[in-house]
Amino acid sequence: MENNTWHNVKDLIFTFFNTNPLQKCRKNQKGHFILLVFVLFIGFTIEPVLGNLWDGVVVTQSDFQSLRAIKNELIDSKGVLKSWNDSGIGACSGNWIGIKCLKGEVVAIQLPWKSLGGKISEKIGQLQSLRKLSLHDNALVGSIPISLGFLPNLRGVYLFNNKLSGSIPPSIANCPMLQSFDVSHNLLIGKIPFGLANSTRIFRINLSYNSLSGSIPSSFMMSHSLTILSLQFNNLTGPIPSELGAVSRLRVLDLSNNAINGSFPLSFSNMSSLVSLNLENNQIENHVPDTFDMLHNLSAINLKNNKFDGKIPSTIGNISSISQIDLSHNKFSGEIPDSFTKLVNLSSFNVSRNNLSGPVPSLLSKRFNASSFEGNFGLCGYISSKPCPSAPPPHNLPAQSPDESPPKKHHRKLSTKDIILIVAGVLLLILLLLCCFLLCCLVRKRASSSRKSSKAAKAAASARSVEKGGSAGGGEAVSGGEAGGKLVHFDGPFVFTADDLLCATAEIMGKTAYGTAYKATLEDGNQVAVKRLREKTTKGHKEFEAEVASLGKIRHPNLLALRAYYLGPKGEKLLVFDYMSRGSLASFLHARGPEIVVEWPTRMKIAIGITNGLFCLHNQENIVHGNLTSSNILLDEQTNPHITDFGLSRLMTTSANTNIIATAGSLGYNAPELSKTKKPTTKTDVYSLGVILLELLTGKPPGEPTNGMDLPQYVASIVKEEWTNEVFDLELMRDGPTIGDELLNTLKLALHCVDPSPSARPEVKQVLQQLEEIKPELVEVEVDDDGAKVQTNE
Repeated sequence: MENNTWHNVKDLIFTFFNTNPLQKCRKNQKGHFILLVFVLFIGFTIEPVLGNLWDGVVVTQSDFQSLRAIKNELIDSKGVLKSWNDSGIGACSGNWIGIKCLKGEVVAIQLPWKSLGGKISEKIGQLQSLRKLSLHDNALVGSIPISLGFLPNLRGVYLFNNKLSGSIPPSIANCPMLQSFDVSHNLLIGKIPFGLANSTRIFRINLSYNSLSGSIPSSFMMSHSLTILSLQFNNLTGPIPSELGAVSRLRVLDLSNNAINGSFPLSFSNMSSLVSLNLENNQIENHVPDTFDMLHNLSAINLKNNKFDGKIPSTIGNISSISQIDLSHNKFSGEIPDSFTKLVNLSSFNVSRNNLSGPVPSLLSKRFNASSFEGNFGLCGYISSKPCPSAPPPHNLPAQSPDESPPKKHHRKLSTKDIILIVAGVLLLILLLLCCFLLCCLVRKRASSSRKSSKAAKAAASARSVEKGGSAGGGEAVSGGEAGGKLVHFDGPFVFTADDLLCATAEIMGKTAYGTAYKATLEDGNQVAVKRLREKTTKGHKEFEAEVASLGKIRHPNLLALRAYYLGPKGEKLLVFDYMSRGSLASFLHARGPEIVVEWPTRMKIAIGITNGLFCLHNQENIVHGNLTSSNILLDEQTNPHITDFGLSRLMTTSANTNIIATAGSLGYNAPELSKTKKPTTKTDVYSLGVILLELLTGKPPGEPTNGMDLPQYVASIVKEEWTNEVFDLELMRDGPTIGDELLNTLKLALHCVDPSPSARPEVKQVLQQLEEIKPELVEVEVDDDGAKVQTNE
């Protein structure tokens, strides 16, 4: 299929949507077309005379004039606005790119990633029905129009990633319907307008990565609907207003990388909905209050690089949901609270560079590397070179005063009978010790004989030695005993030995291009997933260990964590991961019973999570997955997705990777250019992501051709014939009238991802931001524009 045909197919979706979404029928199309042409002719003939008459399809005269003024002030170097003609024909029928109308009035301008320059015209304030303005990821300059504050129906403003300057106009406070305001990553200066959060419906404000100054307005307390407040990377000063604690629905608060001072507000204990708190790199001082346990939904807390002192509140250990704690580079003193050992979900922990003292709780020292505790000269027990001192000897009795006379000593001469009894007792004790020694030798001899006759890998009494910091990745290396293997741990929820792993009850879960996956149940009942890599496909030991060590450091909520690896004496290689109870996305969609329904919010949550994980791989870890399929997406108990098999190509030989690419292609997930280049890129990953999005929308497995076509070709052919409602899974069509917009917009995005031309596909960051725009009320995973990720499940 040619590229221009493909783009026409994608544009056809919006045309279809704007005329009659999800209900368009193929009957009487010719009659409908003739009627439409007639109405357009009448409308444009009469409207110049009767300017206040329009028929619901033709754009109103005032809105048409405003759009022309907006176009005139934009610099359209790529000609994306060529559809904005001088007659106004097609403006409200889907022919004008980025324009949506309702009854002839413009309700949305959506032109992200269009390389637009110039300024945003003040004439935009004449579009009185405008609800959404999305011009992010362009090269716009100038200031934010003051006239935006004259739009009573404005709900969403998305102007991030531009070059806008000046200050935020205070007139924004006059928009009573405003829900989301994002002007991050610009060049804005000045103070935050006092009434920015006046709208009773505002739920998201993102002003990060600008040069805003002044203090944080206390008026934010007036917005009880505010859910996300991102002000990081600005020049804000002054204390955090205590009134902010009154925003009870706030879930994400990021004030990091400013110059904020003062103390930690006691009122924060009232923010019971808070999920993520980031105050990193400020000048906040004094104690952290003990009322932290009232934030029972808190998942991540980052107080790094401030001036906090006093003891670490032990009440933090009562927050069972917490998974990330960073208190490093402060002045905390005292001991690390024992209550932290109760935090079973804790995956990231750092208290380095403080004034802490005393022993590190043993469970924490086993789960986290020494770097989490270094720079505290009084801490001990977290590394072999800093053991904790043994208990002090009992105090000596007070010295005897000169006045006191020494007690009289009574001597009694031993009788012959006493001497005989003593000698007999000594001889009996020696005989008993000799018997014990012989018995131990016999037991050891039998055990050694038994080990030699059994498999070397399953030694029953292997010697164990621990070398902190001895592995390539700074993990904990545990020898395999007499079997000669090597087990290296990274951080994880529990620790096990090589014998525990090799003697575990194993159940095959499936085979992939990299090897065989097992569900292993350890003796203590804990479960892990073990992947045994195919023999003769991996790199040499030294190169393998260096690569796997770097993979063991990667942590993200949507990436499956590598917890340990094992190198066997015969060259076998095992990778140990967290076990995901709900299996793969492929089985979740295609191997369930007819009574199980996967609702649209669940599918959207999975789509955002996958995209979030892929964003981390591309932008933070510089890793191309290369084999992204629904079988490599695992779901936990809450159906949160976790990408697996990422980075494994680094462990494989070149020939093995070539075979893996060919296998993935046979399943229908590979981009067409891979058949020639044999080299995965971020764009081929985006193509695979688009196939998974289509899989979620259609319910069809990509590996099963439909009418001789792969899934992207099949979907495109259906859309081209204007049978769009036949594309979606029947389960989703039950709620078609309420989720129609979201389905169609997600479909358009998926087709954008699977464009045959790699250059036409979006970056994964753009996919993530667009998914958020499609369903802003379902903020499953919020990604700030600096790449920081936080969970914000409703």
